[in-house]
Amino acid sequence: FEDAARILAHASGVRTTLPTSHYLDALEAGLVQRGDLEAALVAHDRTATTVEELLVLADATSDTPTPLIATYSDVASVATGQDWARLRTDRVSNWAAAHFDRGQAMWRSADASEELFASWKSEAVIDRTPDILGLRGFRATMRALPDDHAAAAAVALDALAIDGEAVVPFVHALLMRVGGWASFVRRLAWDAGLAGRTDDAPAQFAAILLAWEYGVRQATKDPVLDAAWDRARQRLVAPAEPTVADEALSLHLVLQDAYDRGAQRRLVADLAAASATTTAPADEQRPSVQAVFCIDVRSEVLRRNLEAQDPSIETLGFAGFFGLPLAYLPLGHEHAVAQCPVLLTPSYVVAETLPDADATAAAVEARRLDHHVRRAWKSFKMGAVSCFSFVGPVGLAYLPKLVTDGMGRTRPTQRPETEGLPAEAVAAAFPALGVTSTGPDGLLAGIAPADRLALATGALTAMSLRGGFAPLVVLTGHGSTTVNNPYGTGLDCGACGGHSGEVSARVGAAILNDPDVRADLRAKGFDLAQDTWFLAALHDTTTDDVQLFDVDSAPSSHRARIAALATRLAEAGRRTRAERADRLGLAASTDVDADVRRRSTDWAQVRPEWGLAGCRAFIAAPRSVTRDVDLGGRAFLHSYDWHLDEGFGVLETIMNAPMVVASWISLQYFASTVDNEHFGSGNKTLHNVIGRMGVLEGNGGDLRSGLPWQSVHDGEKLQHEPLRLQVLLAAPTDAIDSVIARHEGVRNLCDNGWLALYAIDDDGNVAQRHCGAGRWEPVVTEALAA
Repeated sequence: FEDAARILAHASGVRTTLPTSHYLDALEAGLVQRGDLEAALVAHDRTATTVEELLVLADATSDTPTPLIATYSDVASVATGQDWARLRTDRVSNWAAAHFDRGQAMWRSADASEELFASWKSEAVIDRTPDILGLRGFRATMRALPDDHAAAAAVALDALAIDGEAVVPFVHALLMRVGGWASFVRRLAWDAGLAGRTDDAPAQFAAILLAWEYGVRQATKDPVLDAAWDRARQRLVAPAEPTVADEALSLHLVLQDAYDRGAQRRLVADLAAASATTTAPADEQRPSVQAVFCIDVRSEVLRRNLEAQDPSIETLGFAGFFGLPLAYLPLGHEHAVAQCPVLLTPSYVVAETLPDADATAAAVEARRLDHHVRRAWKSFKMGAVSCFSFVGPVGLAYLPKLVTDGMGRTRPTQRPETEGLPAEAVAAAFPALGVTSTGPDGLLAGIAPADRLALATGALTAMSLRGGFAPLVVLTGHGSTTVNNPYGTGLDCGACGGHSGEVSARVGAAILNDPDVRADLRAKGFDLAQDTWFLAALHDTTTDDVQLFDVDSAPSSHRARIAALATRLAEAGRRTRAERADRLGLAASTDVDADVRRRSTDWAQVRPEWGLAGCRAFIAAPRSVTRDVDLGGRAFLHSYDWHLDEGFGVLETIMNAPMVVASWISLQYFASTVDNEHFGSGNKTLHNVIGRMGVLEGNGGDLRSGLPWQSVHDGEKLQHEPLRLQVLLAAPTDAIDSVIARHEGVRNLCDNGWLALYAIDDDGNVAQRHCGAGRWEPVVTEALAA
């Protein structure tokens, strides 16, 4: 972490820490204590520095790192007064938007079938913009470059006099100047790798940027600029002795470490206090309901409010795709969409169907017709002739909806009140409660019967659910309701590839209700009761309403249980909305429920919900460890009982998949908070969707990555505290060490400071802290509250 911080600061002036004032405010508020600072100084080998000296030195340093590496375009921009660096970014972005367009543009100006460098060069040799703006001969220079991207890159590096150990930092700095598109291209190579292919798109994109540097060099070089470039080249390799900027960053890294340790200390203390007051149940009473939620931090609040109503309700946490590597093909669509984490590739395709074949065919035809109508309508609106006359005769028809949507007056469906009603009355209200029944059988057609047992076994084992099944087990996926929001998929289920978890939940329930699968599960040692029924549900994280699916498929004996559960879920949703009201600025609202739902249909709303802002911990443990703790919607909760994990295969999966993904999410929010300019996407109100793959801030510049500022800040204060993920695993340390030793990616996260790793003992206490390279230190809980 510290090395990456220095490399990024050196290459592009990237920040990986907060301003000093933030840490000083945290110290004054008691969030950071003297012991946290002392421990951080020891960890950073600064034992000669006292806490007082640290604070004085940090207060006197600059909060803004200055990049030491300059590209040739940077140097030429300063020397000539012309912003060639901005021109490079705009022209590369303009080409990339056309090349990678996913159906937004009516007329494509680039051939997506060409390789990147060839596609770019074919446009560069005819684009007169650089020549017109002062880069004379730019097109001719590009035309003279070799067609092979590696050969072209070699020509550019030679002309810029960059070789040896200077090449890597220079190319890295160049990629960071167009970091959004560089990241997008790198993602293409990542996807290719998952599919077993190789893709040299990142190298080709780097060659494009080098070609641009070469073109600027050829058009602007003169003796004065040559001398400035010679001085800049000397700074490509970091100096042997630390600079003032290096020392400032080192001090900030110590403060960030202390800030992280303060949050870790408070979480461990909360868990210790809960462990001390929790009493074991007198007997092992069978739960009335087991509700399995996604590990998503937003589920923690609803789970807590559901359990608070009835101690017989048990909730569990598992990745929201429920272990099913699916792709989903909706009615009338030609291509299936992955519904699993990006770490996986789908193994099965499930198609949306209706119970009746004729109804399915009619629905497919209707959707196809709707698709053609929409395409024709779009062509009319965007056509070179018709677009100018569109607003006059047709646009007025949109005026009423424009006014109501713009003022947030499009109201969502209101759900009936069910508090205190008998089960029969609630059951009668099922349709209005969002309970649907379309039949799950068709969803299983894409999964061979022989494979269903393996999927069921894997899911239940990974949930540590082998016995003690409730009469009703609810697989609860999650999604969100939002409009006019390019970041909508970021609010949906990451475990489902940025989609709603409905498909995964319904397929999972259908598999587990399959009579053959259930019989085979019992033969494999799963104590699955005859009366246990699996039900699918969907938690809308924007409104905190929960929808139940396929109710009519359940045995009639379960109808009263399902009705009672619907009532409990409705109340849990009300409590959760009330808990979130203050953070949404609705504390003074007279009708929180209506206001929260209204936000979900307001197309001017920049914060329909807070998403995963505030995420800070990943806990894999039995629910008893966390059930009596209010974690404030800031923890990923994965159910895990190591006593049921023979060979620790489930622990290995948890550390390689959900723990890794949780760290990605945590770092995305971390980076978007500490440096939104480089790793976030700026002001959401200025966004323009480009190519259906991302946004620009305004009408030009780089593709923006990360989260908008409105996703981490409420206009007055941060809503996400940039903390490295705290991982707490209820497992023996030798088993954890064994997984770390076998997996380099996990080892890098745990040993290099990208997360903080703790072990929970069998009494539910956080007992050990991982210090890297197989070393652990005891956690002294008596000193935590000091």
